[in-house]
Amino acid sequence: MAEQLTRLWVGIDAGKAHHWLAAVNETGATIWSKKVPNDESAILTALGEILALSDQVHWAVDIAGTASALLLALLAAHGQKAVYVPGRTVNRMSGSYRGEAKTDARDAYVIADTARLRWDFASIDVPAQLAADLALLTAHRTDLIADRVRMLNRLRDVLTGIFPALERAFDYADHKGALILLTRHQTPAAIRRHGQTRLTAWLKARNVRNSDAVAATALQAARTQHVTLPGQDVAASIVAEIATQVLALDGRLKHIDQQIRRTFRTHPQAHIIESLPGMGPILGAEFIVAAGDLSTYANAGHLASAAGLVPVPRDSGRRTGNLHRPKRYSRRLRRVFYLSAQTSIIREGPNREYYLKKRGEGCKHVQAIIALARRRANVLWALLRDGRAFTFHPPVAEAA
Repeated sequence: MAEQLTRLWVGIDAGKAHHWLAAVNETGATIWSKKVPNDESAILTALGEILALSDQVHWAVDIAGTASALLLALLAAHGQKAVYVPGRTVNRMSGSYRGEAKTDARDAYVIADTARLRWDFASIDVPAQLAADLALLTAHRTDLIADRVRMLNRLRDVLTGIFPALERAFDYADHKGALILLTRHQTPAAIRRHGQTRLTAWLKARNVRNSDAVAATALQAARTQHVTLPGQDVAASIVAEIATQVLALDGRLKHIDQQIRRTFRTHPQAHIIESLPGMGPILGAEFIVAAGDLSTYANAGHLASAAGLVPVPRDSGRRTGNLHRPKRYSRRLRRVFYLSAQTSIIREGPNREYYLKKRGEGCKHVQAIIALARRRANVLWALLRDGRAFTFHPPVAEAA
C-alpha cells in the first residue's frame, strides 16, 4: 500500500455549495472520495486527510472561477499546485468509462484519472491582488453593459408601441440628449404642446448638447402622429422610468471606467500595453485578466494560439493544408486582440497599411482584421519581453 501511494491524483468537481474530491493512485484505483462543503474548515480537513496519504499529490479541478476560489486559495497557501481540466474534456472522457451514470463522485474520479493520464493541462495560479481587482471590475462592467443593452431594447420596444416616429428619430444608445428628452416628454401631444422654444429651453437647462436640433427633431416627429394609441399613458411612464435608469447606469459605467483606468495604470507594464495603437486602459485591463501570467507563454505563437489566432490543421490522407479555426481558446483574449485591431485601423499608420494590404490580397474585412490581430500579438509579446513601449519606427539594431 505504501508503494501504491507514492503519488496521488485528486480530481475536484467544484460547486457553489460543496465540492466532491476523489483521489486515485498510479493504477487508477480510487483511494479517497468524499463530499466536502465549500467552507474553509471543511476544505482544510479534507486537505489534511489527502496530504497524509501521500507526499506527492497532483490536484485537478474543472472550474477555475468564483466557485473554486476558496479551494484554490487554500491549496496555494499550502504549496499545492492545481491544473485546469476543461469541462469539454471531462464530458468526452466520461464516455470512455463504464456506465452512463452522471454523479459528482463519478465526475471527480474522471477528472482525477484524466489528470493522471495527461500531463499537458494548464496549471492554475491564484491571481495577484491587482489581477483579481481588474477581473472583478471588468466583469462588473460587462454585466452593466449587458443591463444597458437590455434596457435600451426594452425602451425602443415600448416607445415603438406609442410613438414609432420618435423611436426612429434618435439612436438612443449614443444620444444622451434623446434620453433626457424621454424622461419628461414621451407622447406626440406633449411635445407639440410645449413647442420648439419651450422644449429647447428645457433641454438647454439640463445641459443637452445641440438642444435646438434635438427639440426640432422631436417636434418634427410629433407632427407626423395625431392619434392616441391604446395604453399610451402607462407606456409613457414606463419609457420615462427606463430612460432615467439608463442615464443612471451611464453614470455608473463612467465611474467604473475611471476606476478600471486608475487600477490598470498601477500595473508595471501598463504603459507598454497602452502604447500599442488601439489598446486603451479598458482593453488593456481585459488583456491582463485574460492572458494571466505572461511568463507562461514561451513565445508569441503561444500567446496567439491561446487567443485562437493560429489555424489548426485538419489533414487526412492526401488532404493536406486544410486549416480551420480552433475550438479551444480564450474567447476573451481573442476579443481583446480583435477589438484593438479594429480600433487601430481608424488612424493612419502601420496597422492600417497592413489591413489595406490584406484587403488588396482579397481578404474580407473579418479575415484582414484577424490577420492584423495575429501580427499585433507578435508585436505585443515582443514589447512585453523587451520592456519597451511601441514606436512607429523599429529600434536600431546594435552591433554585438
